[in-house]
Amino acid sequence: MVSKGQDNEIVLEVEDLRTYFSTRWGTVKAVDGISFDLRRGETLGIVGESGCGKSVTMLSLMRLIPTPPGEIVGGSIVLEGQDILQLTENEMSKVRGSQIALIIQDPMTSLNPVFTIGNQVNEAIQIHQAIPKRNIMQQTLEVLRKVNIPAAESRVKDYPHQLSGGMRQRVVGAIGISCEPAVLIADEPTTSLDVTIQAQYLKLLKDLQQQQNLALIFVTHDFGVVAKMCDRVAVMYAGRIVEMGDVREIFNSPSHPYTEALLASVPKLEEDVDRLFAIEGQPPALHDLPPGCSFADRCPYVMERCREEYPPDFHVSATHNSACWRLA
Repeated sequence: MVSKGQDNEIVLEVEDLRTYFSTRWGTVKAVDGISFDLRRGETLGIVGESGCGKSVTMLSLMRLIPTPPGEIVGGSIVLEGQDILQLTENEMSKVRGSQIALIIQDPMTSLNPVFTIGNQVNEAIQIHQAIPKRNIMQQTLEVLRKVNIPAAESRVKDYPHQLSGGMRQRVVGAIGISCEPAVLIADEPTTSLDVTIQAQYLKLLKDLQQQQNLALIFVTHDFGVVAKMCDRVAVMYAGRIVEMGDVREIFNSPSHPYTEALLASVPKLEEDVDRLFAIEGQPPALHDLPPGCSFADRCPYVMERCREEYPPDFHVSATHNSACWRLA
């Protein structure tokens, strides 16, 4: 499945990205050597349990890792032909928002309660776009209308607490698209929304993507959202991507035991069961990872080799990779 308007141009290339945190317990390898690319107009889903490294990956792409204790220790992030890890902070501040933008999962903590909606949307426009001051408010209203904020002329004067959760999430989305970035990252943007508003917001994101030919990274726990929104999906576990491929291939033929377990955890309405499936055990501590596969202690197919050596990526098909020794 390929999004309408996709022109096959690679807009983002991530290679061997590693982000570590120094703690009193040791070095936490929150992101430990992940690689992927993203094409214009494409949606890449990133799924996995809490603590697997999804949000740290997104913050790394924005270069928003708090230092100390965190640090991007290796790899490259090539955005529209430029490795942004080589930029100074001043240079990165011009890229952040204009070429790559982030929608954070909790709009109440990402919006400033003491500034109006209009102030917060037009801040990015003032920083990144050479628009005369007299035209900035008009541009702000146009962006708010794009995300379907009703009565934008009056809402622009409201404060975050005066808006519903769904409206606040739309405002955060408006800030994200205000400068028409090449890449938009949505980090669990529907977590705090009810089911009806969630469906509306997902449709809105899809419409905005088609209008602006955005490359979209969608971080979620919800495989239903992945099926609805994404072209490809990357499954993360313990700071690494363990499986990546076309959404239909992953759903129909998962090849990593962790992906199988995640899919088995999704309740099926047509089945009447006494107990829902749950993955046994807990994810490993990221400061004390085993030498072999991180999923070995929870895997029903574990072999001796799994505990001794981490598996490389095996090609399941031209569009499907998986890091599992069963494929050797």
